[in-house]
Amino acid sequence: MNPIFLAVLLSLTPFGELRAGLPVAVVSGVPVWLALFVCVVANFLVVPVLFFFLEFVHHHFLHFDHYRSAFDRFMDKARKRSQNKIEKYGYFGLFLLVAVPLPFTGAYTGSLAAWFFGLDKLKSFIAIFLGILVAGLIVLSVSVGGVKFFSFI
Repeated sequence: MNPIFLAVLLSLTPFGELRAGLPVAVVSGVPVWLALFVCVVANFLVVPVLFFFLEFVHHHFLHFDHYRSAFDRFMDKARKRSQNKIEKYGYFGLFLLVAVPLPFTGAYTGSLAAWFFGLDKLKSFIAIFLGILVAGLIVLSVSVGGVKFFSFI
């Protein structure tokens, strides 16, 4: 499979996002800045799609028990991760939530939190994009450093 295509697919997933896509691209030999650009753009594409889904489609799926229970579990995690940051720091808190590349942080959690707390879409998009970019730079640094480290061994 084409490494760029695989990196894009991983960057689109809610569990992988940049944390999976970028290392795969770097290890596969994709030029570093191309890998960063492709993975950041792919990860950000999730945001408007998720907002659209939450605003116009989500309520139709709430009639299905499996969907509702899965959504409620994911929202509980997103709410726990984001509530203090967003209530205390607003859009900067949203940025921090997305920028720190840890499990259950990222574009999906940031989008869900922004939607749940009723934040302005444009400001949320900007905060989430900047957070994705910073997370991408962090993951890229770790990935390149890891490749260089293991090439010496």
